[in-house]
Amino acid sequence: MTDLHLALDHAAGRLAAQLAAGCRDAIRTGRLAAGTRLPSSRDLARDLGVSRGVVVTAYEQLIAEGFLVARRGDGTRVAPNARPVPESSAEGRQPEGRPAPRRHGQLTDPPPRLAPSAPEEGDAAGVRFDLTPGRPDLAAFPRSRWLAAYRTALQSVPHRALTYPDPGGVPELRAGLAAYLGRVRAAHADAAQVVIMNGVALGLSSAVRALVAAGRTTLALEDPASERQLPMLEATGARIVRVPVDAGGLDVAALARTGADAVLVTPAHQYPTGVVLAPERRAALVDWARAADAVIVEDDYDAEFRYDGDPVGCLQGVAPERTVLLGSVSKALAPGMRLGWAVAPPWMASDLREHRELSDLGGPVLDQHAFARFLADGAYDRHLRAMRRRYRSRRDALVAALHEHIPDAVVRGISAGVHLYLELPAGTSETAVVDVAAESGVRVSGASEMWSAEQRRPALVLGYAALAEPRLHEAARVLGAAVTRTRRHPNRPSSEPAVTRTRRHPNPA
Repeated sequence: MTDLHLALDHAAGRLAAQLAAGCRDAIRTGRLAAGTRLPSSRDLARDLGVSRGVVVTAYEQLIAEGFLVARRGDGTRVAPNARPVPESSAEGRQPEGRPAPRRHGQLTDPPPRLAPSAPEEGDAAGVRFDLTPGRPDLAAFPRSRWLAAYRTALQSVPHRALTYPDPGGVPELRAGLAAYLGRVRAAHADAAQVVIMNGVALGLSSAVRALVAAGRTTLALEDPASERQLPMLEATGARIVRVPVDAGGLDVAALARTGADAVLVTPAHQYPTGVVLAPERRAALVDWARAADAVIVEDDYDAEFRYDGDPVGCLQGVAPERTVLLGSVSKALAPGMRLGWAVAPPWMASDLREHRELSDLGGPVLDQHAFARFLADGAYDRHLRAMRRRYRSRRDALVAALHEHIPDAVVRGISAGVHLYLELPAGTSETAVVDVAAESGVRVSGASEMWSAEQRRPALVLGYAALAEPRLHEAARVLGAAVTRTRRHPNRPSSEPAVTRTRRHPNPA
């Protein structure tokens, strides 16, 4: 079952016609390849917030036009004779190559069964509720489905595939990701532009090193940003300049004043504030990159988990000649898998492949074949759909509990992702809240160190993916008591034992 990158204007009406037009356009442009299975009418209606009849009507119209076919037991698919219509890109370039359309096998698996959350082994003593950001629900990792994909890969790959791999990655996975990102993120890429990486971290450090080697030595970084990234980025030799983020995302006018020739952005869900880059800022950022001959490094952070509003496409789909798109399965599956990718302009894709060849000769072959199978069989789509439902419920529970127990705090960044940004009430000490919460068994991360010194403000970054709803409510109650306690006693007695503050914050990897 496939995820679709579709947006509907509910105020404009004629939703069935809008949906049909969106699907028709996705097929014509190649985002939906021939043979791709579409979501059931019930699932798609729930995702888009419309009645099932709207989807049924749209599907019936597209079947009548020959864009879709429906067969009992096989669902609704893009018709085998549906072909993309080539498009020219923004600057009059020739259309990018696309992977050849292919038909997937019949999908008969039942919906994924998600394991309930369980306490993590090895949690620090005294920690009852861990709200550290950046952690998915590891108990929900689809072990049986991954095992099936891995077993299929192990049985089907030829012996010659087990030699030293293509440093850019297994061809089947690169083609599968190019098609997937085109369909779900509106990316504009072919397999040759995809380089498999050990998570976003390797893709980011490799891309910045390639930029520095090419003479682009000044990298602009969002303010705030993950403090864990700073040492890694500084080690590349780039000169780092900070650019403020506000309610509309990165301040592009401020970026233009820095003289940077590259910028790292998280436009889908800015880390840590959670804001989405506004449409006018997106356009301005692309204009800046073209005018300044600069490169955009796009960390597609938390893009898989969007709960409110229309889908947001990636910047790479608008300016593929200027953008390096980075992504991974760290939040969707597990960080420990170390599976990620970079989608880059051809010149940089070549540099990234060379970097992998010179540094580690490429990534694990069987893991890549297994993920290619996981994508092709629709298991990845089904897992993400199930996890979106789970995480949305948890987000709602935490937001409601925070409003109840810390009513004068401001909750931001809730439209997507697996964390939220909590601006603490005036007069509250962030450090004191973190310490007192830890004493009470709640681990939280402060946000002030993610900002430059002149921009710091008291806030918390709270991850909610790993805890079930009742535990999130109790964690918010304890956190509220910690806020109240610190406001009543801003100067803690020196005899009170100190509690080590959490300073490292997980970063997209």
